[in-house]
Amino acid sequence: MKRRHWLSTLFFIGFSLAASEAERFELDGELTQGSLIRGQSEPGTQVWLNGQPLPVTEAGEFVMGFGRDAELTQTLTLHYADGTRQEHPVILAKREYRIQRIEGIARRIMEPDPKDVARAQEDARQTREAREHFDTRTDWQQAFIWPLHGPITGVYGSQRFYNGEPRNPHFGVDVAAPTGTPVVAPADGVITLAVPDMFYSGGTLIIDHGYGVSSTFIHLHKLLVKPGTVVKQGEVVAEVGATGRVTGPHLDWRLNWHQERLDPALLVGPMPKN
Repeated sequence: MKRRHWLSTLFFIGFSLAASEAERFELDGELTQGSLIRGQSEPGTQVWLNGQPLPVTEAGEFVMGFGRDAELTQTLTLHYADGTRQEHPVILAKREYRIQRIEGIARRIMEPDPKDVARAQEDARQTREAREHFDTRTDWQQAFIWPLHGPITGVYGSQRFYNGEPRNPHFGVDVAAPTGTPVVAPADGVITLAVPDMFYSGGTLIIDHGYGVSSTFIHLHKLLVKPGTVVKQGEVVAEVGATGRVTGPHLDWRLNWHQERLDPALLVGPMPKN
């Protein structure tokens, strides 16, 4: 079995159950909005999240994610190989996000060119398709690492309001670094998208870690791998850039579980100081 890094104390759900029943599964991760949660149950267990089936490995492992504004009460249902059925509430902590309000923005800036909008929509279609690809890889079980060390200049969930109108929240973690700085794979995976010039995101790379879990790197200066390439954790896959719609060089790292946008920082912990 691959090495795991338990990010927090194991959560035993089912507070009213007997200890022998509660210990039939474990959850790893912070029970909060924006979090990736990895689970371990008995071999042969079937798992549902809010009535939707989750893929489970032969060893009983599964993964799920909760978006920025996920409902705080979720329902996890497990059917064990012995016929036992258990239903458990998963209670998430509510998060507060950075909100910035800017007034006096010119109308021409607020209304982008229709050609640019069409191009951005095509880019979004490509990324959605890449993230919906399902691979039975279990690289998501690894202890993820930061793909780049440096000052964090943007955080997950933050949002700006221009002239009172909300813009899309920021769904990644920004790490500042000079153009050309190497970017490494945070975990093993396979490249499912490598586009050097998307409208908003510039150089864009997606690494599939399996079971719907993927990392996206954007604003890259150079892509060093192609779709279909299998990469190992720590392998250099790209270089930091300032491509797309940005004001300076940095890496924007995004984490997804299918189309749910998650917070990478919850998976790797604080940025190393060195």
